[in-house]
Amino acid sequence: MNDKIQQIHLEREAAVYLRQSTLKQVYEHRESTARQYALRQRALELGWPVDRVKVIDDDLGESGSGVERREGFKQLAKDVSEGRVGAIFALEVSRLARSCADWPRIFRGCGMQPRRRTQSGRTSCVC
Repeated sequence: MNDKIQQIHLEREAAVYLRQSTLKQVYEHRESTARQYALRQRALELGWPVDRVKVIDDDLGESGSGVERREGFKQLAKDVSEGRVGAIFALEVSRLARSCADWPRIFRGCGMQPRRRTQSGRTSCVC
């Protein structure tokens, strides 16, 4: 088990969130889609049982600039706010949201703010 992953996380779902901005990207960048689906395996390696790993791929082909058409993101935000999610797995944070206005929907449910920058300068978080 990872030192950041505690039993309370493992008792909840691991949400694997996939998104690519356009259908053209989905078809032309299949390796990105495959890498995003591979995050399911990472959740299993970190200790989540198969039945608690939820793959959310409803937003493949949807822009991250808003949430209006992103049913997967809306469901993820709802699941987080209701305490059902112990961790969110995404290839990078921009898969979740590009707009700063959308971040509070996730972080409010996590009870935290983004806490550090990675070496690439992207903000990361463990809920």
